[in-house]
Amino acid sequence: MAYKRQLQIALDRLDQGLARLHNLVKRGKNQEAIHYMNNDLKELYDELQNIISITPENDQSRVGFMGGR
Repeated sequence: MAYKRQLQIALDRLDQGLARLHNLVKRGKNQEAIHYMNNDLKELYDELQNIISITPENDQSRVGFMGGR
């Protein structure tokens, strides 16, 4: 259950980050949006990718595996 909870938290954080990015672009703050994408949003994505790449203890809670890119 801890794996699913961590995954959901990371997904929620990424969703919030994408909403922030959308808001920045919508307001015409393109430079700030690019900076946000290259820093904060990238960290949120990396966090989610790391959680997905971890194999859970049992197969029932396994969501998937993303190979290294």
